[in-house]
Amino acid sequence: VTVFIYLGQALTQSTTNGNDILFLLGGKINSLIEQGQIWRLITPVFLHASITHVLLNMYALFILGKVLESVYGHGRFLLLYFISAFTGNVASFIFSANPSLGASTAIFGLIGAEAIFVIRNKRFYGSRYQSTLANIGVIIALNLAIGFMPGTSIDYWGHIGGLIGGALFAFL
Repeated sequence: VTVFIYLGQALTQSTTNGNDILFLLGGKINSLIEQGQIWRLITPVFLHASITHVLLNMYALFILGKVLESVYGHGRFLLLYFISAFTGNVASFIFSANPSLGASTAIFGLIGAEAIFVIRNKRFYGSRYQSTLANIGVIIALNLAIGFMPGTSIDYWGHIGGLIGGALFAFL
């Protein structure tokens, strides 16, 4: 669905002024959320800024999704994904006035859920427990660090909110 929506973005983007019509309709734009367009706390998960952006997010979804969907089942995985997207966009709304889009809020939620799953199933992982948890920690740290680098337009508040939302979902 996300790839098809990105293709729609690419096809409807104005070449004269660069306006992304689908982003204008569904991106996280605080002033419009304040006017009651609350769907913008979910719809940014389907929108992306570039082909690289959508491909990286969909690759992460594919890698993380395979494991977590098998653990949680289809329905709860979908709920995890959208709760993470929502909590990420809410955090972004509260802490950042910048417009944003992307599935990273949900992807970070999946990472948070995977961390909680590993912690709760420590015995299952055995000797791989510490290295698995360390790998998750490195992925989180690197991705958050990139968001704090000057000149990037990465919504680190969305990432942090999604991470917390996904971790809470898995914990509960």
